[in-house]
Amino acid sequence: MATETRKGALDGLVVLDLTTHLSGPFCGMQLADLGADVLKIESPQGDSMRGAPPFVEGESAPFMLWNRNKRGVRLDLKAAADLEIFWDLVDGADVVLENFRPGVMDRLGIGWAALSARNPRLVLGSISGFGQTGPYARRGGFDLMIQAMSGLMSVTGPKDGPPYRIPLAISDVGAGLYLAIGILAALQARQKTGQGQWVETSLLEATVSLGVYEAANYFANGIRPEKLGQAHRGSSPYQVFQTADGWLTIGGAQQNFFRKLCALVGKPELADDPRFRSNADRVKNNDLIAGLLQAEIVKRSTDDWMTALEAESIPAGPVLHHDEVFADPQILARGMVAEVDHAKAGRQKTLGVPLKMSATPGGVRRAAPTLGQHDAEVRAEARGRARPKKQTRS
Repeated sequence: MATETRKGALDGLVVLDLTTHLSGPFCGMQLADLGADVLKIESPQGDSMRGAPPFVEGESAPFMLWNRNKRGVRLDLKAAADLEIFWDLVDGADVVLENFRPGVMDRLGIGWAALSARNPRLVLGSISGFGQTGPYARRGGFDLMIQAMSGLMSVTGPKDGPPYRIPLAISDVGAGLYLAIGILAALQARQKTGQGQWVETSLLEATVSLGVYEAANYFANGIRPEKLGQAHRGSSPYQVFQTADGWLTIGGAQQNFFRKLCALVGKPELADDPRFRSNADRVKNNDLIAGLLQAEIVKRSTDDWMTALEAESIPAGPVLHHDEVFADPQILARGMVAEVDHAKAGRQKTLGVPLKMSATPGGVRRAAPTLGQHDAEVRAEARGRARPKKQTRS
């Protein structure tokens, strides 16, 4: 259900979300899912992602997914009256999120120095393409070029093929998750010091940091990591195999799993073959062992293999399409499909919350806001905590 009766762990936390596109809004969604009051502050024209297809009753489905659990207000930060509303909101906020290019916040007069002077307890969370410092700081960056520049594309795809972009926006969601972690750490530090701080990350750093196997290999031997196709850099067999009617993944690198797998495919002698005796041996000869296994696995259906592999406790899983994913009993049992009522689009399905907390559970409490949906109530709240005129920011 979309309604959560118990309060989330971040209940009472107020977040001003100035971000657009995916990385920043995804961070804001994490905080909102866990109970924070996240105010989606948009320009009068709205977040450009409102124009991203597909649409339901004129509303962008992608925008609705990663802006759920937020309230929405329009503010023109270049207009004096709306800027004053923003400052009134800052007075009662715990966190401000932004993903402008470095320097834009300062040009708007709401950079870190100004924010921390106004509210010393405030945490500012920033995401940019390349970081706030360094020779590329002023560049704009999207997931596409970050996948290229992080090394991810160079190791993705068939061994002899061109660089591949993975369809998941991994740099955006990775940076969003890192920033959420950093913000929570800064809030914990504030408990001790009473002071906020500026937390920032970038799409580039987030994506580079996810390449742990590639970094370990390069740091160890100084050799450029090669493309492996479906193979794994440190485990074998550990890849996708074709069955008689589909595709199946098998993680059989652990020694006891490998021995059981060899028996299941009718080739028990492979377990004692010196070319495959250890995981390191198999990694070195992965193409050979994978080919031998594939020749047997293709003879039976995916369901047959899943039954056999599960009986031996060998980790395995079928390759599912998304219609199958969102009907899968485990996904449903874990609440990863939720429903929510949207002001224009009506009853909508959305992703559930992956974190499960026993005492302060997260949840999907409200749909994404329509443009300016909460203008009146948020502006009223801002006026309610406005400072006396003699203390207003000059």
